[in-house]
Amino acid sequence: MKLLEGIRILDLTNVLAGPFTTLYLALCGAEVIKIENPDGGDLARKLGNVPDLNKQLMGTSFLAQNANKKSMTLNLKEQEGKEIFLKLVKTADVIVENYRPAVMERLGLSYKVLSELNSRIIYCAISGFGQTGPDAYKPAYDQIIQGLSGVMAVNGDERLNPLRCGFPVCDTVGGLNGAFAIMGALFYREKTGEGQFIDIALLDSIMPLMGWVAANLLIGKQAPQLLGNDNFTAAPSGTFVTKNGYINIAANQQLQWETLTQILGVPELVNDPRFKERDIRKNNRKALTPLLEEKLKQQDTVYWVEIFNKNGVPAGEILSLEDALTQPQVQHRKTIENIETPGIGEIPLFNLTAHFEKTPASIDTPPPRLGAHTEEVLAELGYSPEQIDTFKQKGII
Repeated sequence: MKLLEGIRILDLTNVLAGPFTTLYLALCGAEVIKIENPDGGDLARKLGNVPDLNKQLMGTSFLAQNANKKSMTLNLKEQEGKEIFLKLVKTADVIVENYRPAVMERLGLSYKVLSELNSRIIYCAISGFGQTGPDAYKPAYDQIIQGLSGVMAVNGDERLNPLRCGFPVCDTVGGLNGAFAIMGALFYREKTGEGQFIDIALLDSIMPLMGWVAANLLIGKQAPQLLGNDNFTAAPSGTFVTKNGYINIAANQQLQWETLTQILGVPELVNDPRFKERDIRKNNRKALTPLLEEKLKQQDTVYWVEIFNKNGVPAGEILSLEDALTQPQVQHRKTIENIETPGIGEIPLFNLTAHFEKTPASIDTPPPRLGAHTEEVLAELGYSPEQIDTFKQKGII
């Protein structure tokens, strides 16, 4: 049995945040029907670094987050398209959309309308700033939210700041927030029988992830320091130079610090007034780092990683993305699995990273071609082949 077996989700989302939400639900076993514009579908179908796949409307950006879903084309601007959608709503448990606020209302498909049709429906709206407030109707992309949330302000160092995160962290976290909220709403519905409206904002979603940094400012009245690859909570904790590259070390506890000095052959630093206590070491990290790197530069990264971890000092290599994706631990956890995709071949995709003992997730079907399941869904709703042909001629599907 799958965790969300029997749950039907109507996915009206595009690009990243919304599709990431529904991907997690699809991997958990929900039936996700991706409802796309007949004219090209999800914009992500055209995004990626393989032009041929973009032309096929199967860009790498789309492939990354649409496994286990069905694709149905439907023009919601046309009355007949709306009528089909309303029939689907009667059969659904969840609706997810990431339009700007009021778009669905203008289409005559607001939560109020849909909940009157199906009182158990859970409606999740994902947007940059939420459904209300002075910025609600502003357009938003991930980097805009990174800038407005403070994320870019706390990244980097005095040489490079502001600095964006190297992947669309706000979109992705917003998607996770949406999946978490929908699961909670499904649990509430099990107890009450009632659906509800969920308002997810990317700006809201990302800010709590800076909880420790924000707490230092909000409670401790200390603005964040630009420390680059150093950890603001402890020292030595960050990135250091070795003989052949770099190493991450997190000697966050006093015992770990003392053990590190023994391994590096500098035990005298333990009683050095500049480094004796945790908070003092943090303030003197610029003096401490060169003293440690003088020793670290005598051996390769792998040597230090092994000896530090063996002695209880957390340390790790800094891998390239390719090496990170293929490392033995990731392979063991089956974080990435291959799925045969018609017309493309076998492609690697991320699986659900929560390992359920009794309801394991899996990648069962590849990302769908645009409209691949339109006729199947319409036939299930009772439409005849002749009616479906008429819808095609009119551009409804």
